[in-house]
Order: sequence, then structure tokens, then C-alpha cells
Amino acid sequence: MIGRDPHRIEDTWQFLYRSAYWRRGPVTMAAIAAVDVALWDIKAKAAGMPLYQLLGGASRTGVMAYGHASGRDIPELFDSIRNHLELGYRSIRVQTSVPGINAVYGVAAQPGTDGKRYDYEPAQRIPLPAEEDWDTRAYLRHLPGVFEAVRNEFGPRAAAAARRAPPDDPDPGRPARQGPRAVRPVLAGGLHPGGEPGCPAAGTPAHNHALAIGEVFNTVWDYQTLIREQLIDYVRSAVTHTGGITAMRKLLDYAAQYQIKSGIHGPTDISPVGMAAALHLDLAIHNFGIQEYMQHGALTNEVFQQSFTFADGYLHPGDQPGLGVELDEEAAGLFPYVPAYLPFNRLKDGTVHDW
Repeated sequence: MIGRDPHRIEDTWQFLYRSAYWRRGPVTMAAIAAVDVALWDIKAKAAGMPLYQLLGGASRTGVMAYGHASGRDIPELFDSIRNHLELGYRSIRVQTSVPGINAVYGVAAQPGTDGKRYDYEPAQRIPLPAEEDWDTRAYLRHLPGVFEAVRNEFGPRAAAAARRAPPDDPDPGRPARQGPRAVRPVLAGGLHPGGEPGCPAAGTPAHNHALAIGEVFNTVWDYQTLIREQLIDYVRSAVTHTGGITAMRKLLDYAAQYQIKSGIHGPTDISPVGMAAALHLDLAIHNFGIQEYMQHGALTNEVFQQSFTFADGYLHPGDQPGLGVELDEEAAGLFPYVPAYLPFNRLKDGTVHDW
């Protein structure tokens, strides 16, 4: 990149993508995204504008966000929901531990976590990846009761859940990893695939519940059939893993032609830089849907000085020039790198399963 013009963002993106023999994949697309987001920050700062202004200006006054409530049991889940409501969330994703499964993705208070949620959750700072167990059937049996309990406690608008999976489907829990052919029977059976347990659902005429897929996707090619055949309702990719702002804007413009909205991935293991990039896109595009927002901890907020805000359930990227996030290198230097690993799953018979 040394010596290249930082203002030639499209040309640089095409250079990084097309000049390499091996294309796509999460590592390559994350590397391209890192450069692309930085170049947009440079250009917006040179223009003296917040990035969303360069993307066409605001299409809304704020960005609806959803948070993650979880618990080892129903009472603990209720406490987590109430806490999120007090924080101002208007949309909340819910999930609990499942009887018979030792650890469930997204449930902070479970074995090995000491009841805490970290900025790198659910990664664990251990020598090797942890082995966890998984049982899709147990999860699907348990989930309807969780949603029913939430509805009874918080009202009929809460916890829209999908119908049960067809009984002859051996393991429908991760169709997003298997492509369009795996999604079609899910639609026929009514299961909410989501790409992960507990994804938000809301009623739609086409198939009763909105399908949010793509957290593990990293290019438009992953989505092409899903979007063209309108098999999904929300694009779930992260800016940081999908080639940056340049590529994500094109993907969302493609989705808009088919009335498909954004639902950009926003966990704590994506830094405030990645979150800010998503928020500027969210504010500018017309087909915004909802933004995942897991709040970072105090140490992360110390290292990354942020202008984006969260109030009354809505996020806003702020009006500082560029992304509105500055790295405090001195503060960052106080925290040495420590490896952290995501776990992996095995079924009860010992088979390695999708995590």
C-alpha cells in the first residue's frame, strides 16, 4: 500500500481483491476491510465530514439496535431482559441454557465464564480451543417454552418464535453454513435458521417469520441466490469481515432491489472502529433493518475514543469528521496480546459438529 493514493478507494479495493490469485474467504476479506475502512476514514476527515455524509447523508435520525439478554434459566433471563430494558433497548434477542447441553453460544453465565461477558466473548483465554457439546433437537424442544415464558412475562409483542422443525429433518440448526439448498426446506418447515441461535424474528407475509442470515458470510457471492430468490429478509454480515464499507454498501444496494434489509453483525469482538463503520452505513442506506449492538467494556472504551451514542434504543455515529473513533495508542500499549479461542462442538456420539 505504500505510495498509493489513499483517495482512490474503489481502485484500491479492486487492486487488493483482483490482483491476488486466491480470492475471498474470511481472512482475505477482513484484511481488505481493514484497509477500506481506514481509507474511508481518511477521505471523510479530509472532507471535514462524518462518513455518512459522504455516503449520501442520513436516511433516518437514528439506528434501531438490539441487544442480547441471556440466562442459565428463565428467572436469570428475565433479569437480563429487564436490565436491557433499563439500558434503553427496544429490541432484545433472548436465549437461555438448554437442559442436557453444558454450554450454549451467547449465554454468558455458563460453565467456564464465571457469569461474566467479555469483550472477546465467547472466546476463552485458554491454551487450546474448548470442546463443547451440542444437541439441535434439545435446543428446538426447549426454545418454544422460553419464548412462551417471555411472552407471558413481558406481553404478547415479545418473543416471536418460529414453528417447530419438521420431524424428519435430522439436524436443521445451521443451514446458513450449507447454502440456499439448505434454507429452502427450512422455509417449508417453518424453522427459523438465523445463522445462530436466538436471532430476532418478526412476522412477514412470505414465510411467517423474518430470516436473518449471513454472520458467517463474507462476500456477495455467499448471498447471491438467497437474495435473488428472496429466501431471506435480513443481511447479517459484518463490515469488518465482508470487504469493508465499499463492498458492504454494494451488497446492501443489491439486497434493496429485493426488499431485503440490513441486520449488520455487531458483537463485542468487533471493535468500536468496526461498529462505527456499520453505523455510518446504517444511517445512510435506505433499506436499513436493525443493528446488533453488544456494548463494549470500560477498557475497550478507554482505548477507542468514540463519538457514537446510544439512547432510547437508537444508535447514532456522531458528527465528528471521519468514522468518529480514535485509537489511543498509549492506552492500547498497556494491554499485551493474549490469544483467545472460540470453542468447537461435538454431538453426543462424538461427531464434530458446526459451531
